[in-house]
Amino acid sequence: MKTIFITGTSTGLGKAAVQLFAEKGWQVIATMRKPENEKELEKLPNVKLMALDVTDLAQIEQVAAEVTSNYDVDVVFNNAGYGLAGPFEGATDEQIVRNINTNLLGVMRVTKTFIPHFRAKGRGLFITTTSIGGTVTMPMNSVYHAAKFGVEGWSESLSYELEPLGIKVKTVAPGGITTDFAGRSLDISQHEAYAETFEKIAGVFQDPARRENYSTPEQVAAVVYEAVTDEKDQLKYIAGTDAQAYFNLRKSVSQDEFRNEVKKIFLDL
Repeated sequence: MKTIFITGTSTGLGKAAVQLFAEKGWQVIATMRKPENEKELEKLPNVKLMALDVTDLAQIEQVAAEVTSNYDVDVVFNNAGYGLAGPFEGATDEQIVRNINTNLLGVMRVTKTFIPHFRAKGRGLFITTTSIGGTVTMPMNSVYHAAKFGVEGWSESLSYELEPLGIKVKTVAPGGITTDFAGRSLDISQHEAYAETFEKIAGVFQDPARRENYSTPEQVAAVVYEAVTDEKDQLKYIAGTDAQAYFNLRKSVSQDEFRNEVKKIFLDL
């Protein structure tokens, strides 16, 4: 039985991934900030719930030590994260630091604590949920893009140094997901000077026709499972129709041409 360690499993993609891997016969270590509130995953076979806040280094190190002492972990899936949307000028320092701390530094810290375990066994896989927002940009998401672009660049560089040790690094980049990511998991910055523009951009994101191309958590979890099990030497996996469309557009035009297309979509410019 193979073992996967997953962060951010209370809802959405993380929860769907726990369910899928457990169904496939994996031992799953499912972590979240408040496991006492979870009533479904604890009923699944071969699932262990643990408390973990990826912004708490001491807790990360304690949990990793406990897990590696009791389980032969094969895969670490860094999934914990949340969005921050709105004008950069309106973002508080607390919002900026918290978002980067969770989406970028949390991934780096969790990964670093598990490297010795994988290095000792001569194999392992780190896989991280980034976002199509780690490859392309959209208005009013600058801090989120900073974190996700950071994770993509860090993952690519890390792959070079870990590959000789038998350790693989992969990312999964979803587009829109039909979860509460835009509700419970979305922080908003506000500034009156940008209110009208932000309302226009938010309307595009909420357009029902646009949301028809979003993926379900289960569909993205299936891409994660594919990336974990296909044994390919492939760094990035694009998940979702909308994500693939943005990715293809970004590859086919120059940076400024892409910016012009985005301005047409979101700002009618």
